[in-house]
Amino acid sequence: MRLDRYLANRARLSRQDVRRLLAEDRVLVNGETSRIVDLEVRVFDRIELDGEMLQAGKAARYLMLHKPAGCASATQDATHRTVLDLIDEPDKQDLHIAGRLDFNTTGLMLLTNDGQWSRRLTQPTSLLGKVYLIETEDEIDPACVDVFAQGMYFRFENLTTLPAELVLLEPRRARLTLHEGRYHQVKRMFGRFNNKVTALHRESMGPLTLDLALEPGRYRSLTEQEIAQI
Repeated sequence: MRLDRYLANRARLSRQDVRRLLAEDRVLVNGETSRIVDLEVRVFDRIELDGEMLQAGKAARYLMLHKPAGCASATQDATHRTVLDLIDEPDKQDLHIAGRLDFNTTGLMLLTNDGQWSRRLTQPTSLLGKVYLIETEDEIDPACVDVFAQGMYFRFENLTTLPAELVLLEPRRARLTLHEGRYHQVKRMFGRFNNKVTALHRESMGPLTLDLALEPGRYRSLTEQEIAQI
């Protein structure tokens, strides 16, 4: 919400009165005076008017989790353990997932209460690369490399996937970089070659890489540098 609208609603003032208060430097946003009428007010901002606290501001939270297999990418699930069940933090119910993983897929998962930050990370236009380590039931056909790079047509969605980079590591092991997240995309792409994905592990999302010190099911807060990268 814009600052002028927030003040008008919260303090029951007219827009004209709000503009006067801003011009007189009587409004503080996060401890500093602000005259920007269209400044976007977020739940994390501390807003003061003439020394009175109108909004204390919540603490922004950014967590990196090593998701284990057999865990639902959800905040609630009546049947299965969820990633939120692994978090021991106050107000964890305010967190949401930035980039889900399938039930048995492991690896990097990010949780936050900052919707703007997570949208920058996951919106389709960002085209941030997501890197996966893959193991398959049969040996990987080298033809996959070129087919994945060209893009693959998905009839159900009536679209062609964006070019993906596949690097063969071993006969049944590869690293894949995607720039989108279609439904069961990795499994469907290998399914075109009649090869079943037996293990899928996300190593990174954009500039953020899973901390190798994190055991499955463990998490930590992101550093300020990591947060600023998105």
